[in-house]
This record gives sequence, structure tokens and C-alpha cells, in this order.
Amino acid sequence: MTIPILSPSSAPDTDWTALQNFAALRGQFRVSLTPLCNEACWFCHNEGDVPPPHTRLHRTARPRPGELTAADYLTVLREVIAAGLKRVYFTGGEPLLSPLAKPVLTELPDAGADGSYTLITNGSLVRRNAAWLSTTRLDKVKVSLHYFSDTSLYEIAGVRFGIAQILDGIDAARGLFERVELNTLLQRENAHEILPILEYALERRLPIQFIELVDTDFNESHRHSAVSADALVQHLRTLATDERIEIAGVGQGRRVFHVDGVEIDVIQRSLGRHHVGQCGTCPVKPRCVEGFWSLRMDHAGGVQPCLLRDDLRLDLRQLLTEPADTASAIARHLSAFTEGTL
Repeated sequence: MTIPILSPSSAPDTDWTALQNFAALRGQFRVSLTPLCNEACWFCHNEGDVPPPHTRLHRTARPRPGELTAADYLTVLREVIAAGLKRVYFTGGEPLLSPLAKPVLTELPDAGADGSYTLITNGSLVRRNAAWLSTTRLDKVKVSLHYFSDTSLYEIAGVRFGIAQILDGIDAARGLFERVELNTLLQRENAHEILPILEYALERRLPIQFIELVDTDFNESHRHSAVSADALVQHLRTLATDERIEIAGVGQGRRVFHVDGVEIDVIQRSLGRHHVGQCGTCPVKPRCVEGFWSLRMDHAGGVQPCLLRDDLRLDLRQLLTEPADTASAIARHLSAFTEGTL
């Protein structure tokens, strides 16, 4: 059943302030199309679901079953965009593994001049899907490049298809989209490749983001692999024409450099976190390194504001089977979270 698109004014019992403030602060709406991936990076958080490396070790631990259709995804997107939350990121797992990727991404609603759609991918399947990807409304593709050799790709992601497939996917994306970006997690396993990855990005004029490790329950045994960004920051200061710190009001602050016009971001724990409402009394706050910066919609029909708190998850499935305003429900849930009343 199709859910009508309702504007904030059509639901007088809904306080839209929290959602509108979140959108104004450039908060993200992250939409997972699948928990499955053809890689098994040891640090994967899988948007709050059971990650691939964990399922490889524990066959009884499975992600939530998929509950949504392409029409369900598009219904939710139309409503949240109409309500003002217009920065949408498609994630997984590897989103291009999902059979819903094509029917969802080729039918995206118009997000307007101030909206954007970003695909986050490991790059390995871009070339294979290039024909239909070129027809989408995607504004940007962000490729995770946490490795730069067959050896580190295997050590980090546990796959044997080779780094050439990843780099070819990046080249394919550059031929399809005006903006392609890279992101790299700093870790012991790739510490020797950080500067070559940086040089690769600069040669191709690709913006890149370097990120310090985000702790989750699933990567606890690898926390010794976390690498500080301090040495990278010092190196960038020898190259950059400018440096600034941006605190957007959601999530972590970031250190931004420009080298020959190419933007390089560094996400550091030391730049602080944005905590609101429910965060104040959260029992896991001491180990939260991200703060609140995104609403995450999973493939099973849930929305939650935090990777570490499944108990804050809003189940949308009932709203998708009966006439209702999905955006209003999300706005009320967000309001309750920011006010600490969940």
C-alpha cells in the first residue's frame, strides 16, 4: 500500500524541530540496502547489524532478515526528503550486492537543489553495474580504500580478488560521476600504505577522508590496531595550502586540508563529539567516539540514531503496511531521542 507524502503542516501533532535542526546541521540519513558484503573487513560495523567477519567465524550469528521492498525504500525516501532530511547515503554491507540496488537507485525521487545522494561502496562491483548506475540521480560515489596491495587487501578484508579490481572500480566511478571520494581507516595493517594512498588520491584529484578507528563490540579484539592520525596530520601540514577545523554540530569534528585544490579530511577523536539528549545518560557514552551524526535505516525496516544502541531502534514495518506518515514517526522518534525521553 502506498503511503501518502505528508508535509509537516499536515501533521499538527508532530514537532518537526528536532528533524529540521538535524537536517540544518547537515545530519545524514544512511540507508542500508543489504548487510551482505563480498569483503569481510575486520573493523566493519555493518551499520549496526552483524558484520561479515563475525558471521564467518560464527555461522549461527546472522544479520536481520530483509523485510523491505524497493517500493518501501522509495516510500520512506520520498517522505523524509519532503520533510527536509535530504542528505542521503546508501550503504551496506556492499550496497551493489543487493538485488534492490538497481530498482531503488534508478527511481530515486528528486531531492532538490539542496539535497544529495551518495553511494558508499568498496568499488569492486562498480564496473559491472556501470550501465545502470549512469542513469541514477546519484551525486557522489564514496569508495572505501583501506588497502593498497593484494597483501593488505587480504589481511584487512579477507578476499583474494586483488586490489586491481578495486582500483578499476574507482576509475569506472570517475567516468560515471562528477564527484568521487575515497575514505580510509587508519590502522596498523595499512599504516605503511597511508602515504601511497594519499599520493594516489592527489594524482587523481580525488578528495579523501582519513578516519581513526570507531570502537564496536565486534572489533574489540583488534583495538590494538588503531592508529593515531597525528603523524598524518603533521605530514599534511608540510603539503597543504590551508588547514581548518570544522565542527558541524553533528558527530565528530574534522580537520580539513587542501593540497593543490584537493580536499583531505582527517577525523580525529581529539576534535570532540556531538552528544544530545539521550546521550547524556547513555551507559555506553564513555566508549562512544562518534556522537550523534546520522539516522540509520536498515534493510529490515528499522531506524536508529546510534550504532551502539539497538534498544533505540524504531521499527517502520507497521507504518509501511498501513496508511501513515513515516516521516512524522521518524521525527517524533528523533525528538524523543534528543529530549532524552525514549
